[in-house]
Amino acid sequence: MFVVITLLIVLTIIIYINFIGKYNEKYWKKRGVKLYEDNKILGIYWKLLTKNRALFLQLSDIYKQYAGDPAVGVASLFTPTLYVIDPENVHHVMHTDFPAFNHRGFIVNEDDPLSDSILQMNGVRWKLMRQNMTPLFTSAKLKNMFYIIEKSSRDFVEYLKQNPDKLKGDTYNTLTIFCCKAIGATVFGIDTKPEIISPFFKAIRDSFRPSLWNSTRYTIMMASPRLFTLLRLKQLATFKTFFINAIKQILRRREQENSRKYDFADICVSIQQRGMMTDQDTGYELVPTDELLAAQGFFFFSAGVEPIATAIFSVLIQLGKHLDILQRVQLEIDEIYRKYDGQISYDAIIETEYLDKVINESLRLHTPINFIIRHCERESVLPVGNIKVEKGTKLYLPIRDFHLDPKYFPNPHTFDPERNLIQHGSETVYIPFGKGPRGCIGVRYARLQMKTALVHLLQHFNVKTITNEKQPSFICDIFQLRFKNIDVKLSARI
Repeated sequence: MFVVITLLIVLTIIIYINFIGKYNEKYWKKRGVKLYEDNKILGIYWKLLTKNRALFLQLSDIYKQYAGDPAVGVASLFTPTLYVIDPENVHHVMHTDFPAFNHRGFIVNEDDPLSDSILQMNGVRWKLMRQNMTPLFTSAKLKNMFYIIEKSSRDFVEYLKQNPDKLKGDTYNTLTIFCCKAIGATVFGIDTKPEIISPFFKAIRDSFRPSLWNSTRYTIMMASPRLFTLLRLKQLATFKTFFINAIKQILRRREQENSRKYDFADICVSIQQRGMMTDQDTGYELVPTDELLAAQGFFFFSAGVEPIATAIFSVLIQLGKHLDILQRVQLEIDEIYRKYDGQISYDAIIETEYLDKVINESLRLHTPINFIIRHCERESVLPVGNIKVEKGTKLYLPIRDFHLDPKYFPNPHTFDPERNLIQHGSETVYIPFGKGPRGCIGVRYARLQMKTALVHLLQHFNVKTITNEKQPSFICDIFQLRFKNIDVKLSARI
């Protein structure tokens, strides 16, 4: 009897799996779209779970295999999923028909308050929160807080000089410590010694550490949103008590202070003092609780640490491989130091135009975030291929694949700071910070922190790239670029 029951269960599973595969084939064939053949059940999520292969590498496989197609269907149980390849279709999703695709596809369950940030909010809640957070990143605000960013960079250089063992490798992790201190000081007014790894840093690092559980949870959220909700899965619940309490202490202390620091804490206090946040178009109201503002703080912390550290690390990798470019950057920095008598101001940073080009080209080669996700909120049609997209469809949009496509960037793996990155054809395909209304809210801050850190680092140190392989390899991660086989060593300039 046991054998019969077991065989029936196995047979039922086989039939069910076969049914899902046939369903996905028919679904996309009806819409004139090819289905990625590698796995017709879980598509890109299967190798994420079983082969420890990063999602962006699997998307790159699809991009190359179906280069002539405007979009490709990707199996995801019964959740329709598209990898949108044509630039005009990507522009349609991110900009032209933004109301249909304003949702990022993430789900926030109850008792997971730190996930309720502008990154994962949608619709009018997202619009309202973004409007209230945007003033933090205006040029005027950044200029006012620049002295904090500059001091963090000077402190970091001094820390490296006092700890020469940090110059010999593991540079990425050293940079993440710096970025945590910099954004802690700049956004929250937390000024700690750079050699101390704060609890904030541990929370950020552990929250996004690659793991089988994180991959499984993400797969469930993307492939079966109903199951994710039913299981009440949480993304950031582990650190909610610590982080929310910390933010509450910061806000209460700031309320008692008379001086303004033009940072995130000031913005939060101002929002709470104004009371209810109200959307003028719809009348929707949102209470600015400590918990809600803590979620925004956690997002700014997470976005300001590892992605920016990755971006700085990528620049150092390229400079360590191209010593002629490194020398030119250092000559520009030396000239800035002479012009401003050794005092690095906001205006001085803005004048480092060649460093800008180096950063831009590095972001093309090694974009910290390699793809974008959207969720269809209402029926739409992608213009190239006349592809009907139904409500509930998940869409993946390329960043890295655009950046490394020889159609848009000749000799794409060559590092060329003089490369034209502005426009290719009818649509922009250089999008390291995304584009459209949901483009990166902190792009100005990110670029300013990167440039300031690099100006101070390269004024004092030379760079050498260390790798044992011709091509970089990567740690399996859901969203971020993480190098496995490349490091950078620093040495004092003579």
